[in-house]
Amino acid sequence: MSDDIKGKDFLATEGVEGWRIISDGACAFYRTASFQASVGLVEAIGGIEGIDDHPPSLDIRGDGVTVRFLTRRAEGFRLTTSDLELAQAVDRVASGQGLAADASAIQSLIVIPGATDRAAIMPFWRAILGYEPRIDSPDEDLVDPHGRDAAFWFEQMDEPRGDGKGAVHVAVFVPIEQAQARIDAAIAAGGRVVHDANAPDWWTLEDPAGNQADIASG
Repeated sequence: MSDDIKGKDFLATEGVEGWRIISDGACAFYRTASFQASVGLVEAIGGIEGIDDHPPSLDIRGDGVTVRFLTRRAEGFRLTTSDLELAQAVDRVASGQGLAADASAIQSLIVIPGATDRAAIMPFWRAILGYEPRIDSPDEDLVDPHGRDAAFWFEQMDEPRGDGKGAVHVAVFVPIEQAQARIDAAIAAGGRVVHDANAPDWWTLEDPAGNQADIASG
């Protein structure tokens, strides 16, 4: 079993100079000249010994590949020596293809709905996003079980914002055959439909605190 490692110790280790620690783990972006080159890097990463036992999250684009490592355990999300060793291995195979990690292109997104009753709105967002509670902060955070999309952190507010600004509105794109189930689940979780004139292209729903989310199919 690998040991936990602090972010500062991870970054101080040789072989991960282009990596950075952000909210969703240790990340690197390897810039490429084409989508074919990006696929070639991913194929090389797939050949690293032990990668199937601890696979990274990958985002493959025509201009590069984002690689992320984070260990998930019953007690929560951690950086571990396995993350470090595999990050070093990824850097080696990337270097072998003439690629270097570009720290300037690393980015992470989290959405922060606020409410005076955080517990009242979290079921709505869990239903509409298809997310699950984060294992080490289930009363505050919802995350994509497939590790694809932005996490949600729910801010506990003492009182609503006096200026009326700052309400969250996001769009969730799903295949058309999944749209109604998401809508039904969101309504059952305390939400309501506030706009459906453009259905089935999109519906707008609202949680009990007035934050809005579109279920969109195209």
